[in-house]
Amino acid sequence: MLKEFKNFIMTGNVIDFAVAVIMATALGLVINGFVGDIIMPIVGHFAGGIDFATMAYELDPAVVLADGTVTTPANAIRYGAWINTIINLIIVGFVMFLMVKAYNKTKAPVEDATPAPAGPTAEELLTEIRDSLKK
Repeated sequence: MLKEFKNFIMTGNVIDFAVAVIMATALGLVINGFVGDIIMPIVGHFAGGIDFATMAYELDPAVVLADGTVTTPANAIRYGAWINTIINLIIVGFVMFLMVKAYNKTKAPVEDATPAPAGPTAEELLTEIRDSLKK
């Protein structure tokens, strides 16, 4: 059983999948940083100085003691973070589209090695027609 597991793990598909997961995680971190640190400040600037990450609809306010310690944090719907996530999704989708498009360009078109079956020649067709007309 251990030998079968070792053979399974060492197959190319599992190794390729592991590399893909690691690369996707790294790509996700890069895209999150790109969106959060570069794109959203630009969008916020053109939207009138809005910081989307802090946008929220507060359902219950935070409970704060007299000395300033928060006993219960605010309960809020953070729709600004959701907007950031949607923008992340759009950028990830676009990057994946570009990667698949580039990969498809590198693949050579597969040509069929077998030649098409030779059809009847013009003379054979004319002979058939002549024979059919004689009948």
